[in-house]
Amino acid sequence: MRFWALAAALAAALFTTSGQAQEAQRPLKIGVLTDLSGILSSALGPGSVDAARMAIEDFGGTMFGRPIELVSGDHQNKPDIGASLARRWFDENGVDTIVDIGNSAVALAVRDLVQSKGRIALYVGASSADLTGSACSPNTAQWSHDSYLFANALPAELMRQGKKKWFLIVQDWAFGHALQRDVTKVVTDGGGQVVDAVRHPPGTLDFSSMLLRAQSSGADVIAFLSAGQDLSNMIKQSSEFGLAGSAQQLVAPAFLLSEAHGLGTQVAQGIVFSTVWYWNLNPEARAWSMRFFARNKFMPTEAHAGTYSAVAHYLKAVRDVGSSRHDLVMARMRALPVNDFYTVNARLRPDGRLMRPAYLAQMKSPAQSREPWDYYTILSEVPPERAFRPEGTGGCNPAAR
Repeated sequence: MRFWALAAALAAALFTTSGQAQEAQRPLKIGVLTDLSGILSSALGPGSVDAARMAIEDFGGTMFGRPIELVSGDHQNKPDIGASLARRWFDENGVDTIVDIGNSAVALAVRDLVQSKGRIALYVGASSADLTGSACSPNTAQWSHDSYLFANALPAELMRQGKKKWFLIVQDWAFGHALQRDVTKVVTDGGGQVVDAVRHPPGTLDFSSMLLRAQSSGADVIAFLSAGQDLSNMIKQSSEFGLAGSAQQLVAPAFLLSEAHGLGTQVAQGIVFSTVWYWNLNPEARAWSMRFFARNKFMPTEAHAGTYSAVAHYLKAVRDVGSSRHDLVMARMRALPVNDFYTVNARLRPDGRLMRPAYLAQMKSPAQSREPWDYYTILSEVPPERAFRPEGTGGCNPAAR
């Protein structure tokens, strides 16, 4: 019996040593899975890839003497393509962690794969709050905004101002559905009413019938629960129909800097939205943004900044634990506060939500804009405990943590 116990212990030690040696020899690989060609590509896309590259360069480009490699791929906003690409990265390319993703349906498809393969996913652009709720995982984190923030911070403030009747125009995929559900709950729980809601498929070009229906609905607020190019088209057409500056308040919870720049202040002025970061938020944010601009010739969105922050935090955790093993790295990421230009003293909760402040903002008018890319007026700061769903209320199974 002692012989077999000794043999088993020796085999385990050899296996562990072999695994550690194998890990020490191979590169550490990070994959940016994003929209490189579709409606979210300006908000995410190549900018997210370069933000991850900047984080790797700033870290020094190596980990324990081995190179840190970056791969990127286009999920085309299709869950099957995203999951297939992630599987190939894990099985054939040895990718350790995936970052950005930028589409909630793709993120949900990748989530089970990440867990079964023992890898890590850092969601930045993916916005469904289900990713830290019913679809939470011990292997994932949500670094930027989510649909709970979009649905709560902004609607709650407008409800306090007496804007009780809401009309919702909803992008017909996982992100839009989650946002519609959460906005509807906030409005109705606050004594308001969703007078109507219409859904549109991604890639819709003509919103005229929906906008006319919203205009004649008697709603106090018209909420554009959409993102990317669809949101830009919607705002542009609302301006053409004279909705901008009317008595009806236009809100776009998922409005990003890429939309602001594409539309300009003349078209998008007055739009109210929420954000977790802005390139000119403070001196630290501005300094990093100028570096990003010098490389890309456009200012970073909150998703680009979040991708840098998530990758940098991941690399620090790998360094601290001396391994890329997912459970050790995730534990260290939760223990280590996030302190960078993106946020200060932020903590990663057990359900994967990064607890950091958010902001209510409004698109400036042409007269208010003082320099290129000067688009946001920050109206107020929303503390983390109000910006994001209370822990334990989103349906996250403790066993999944």
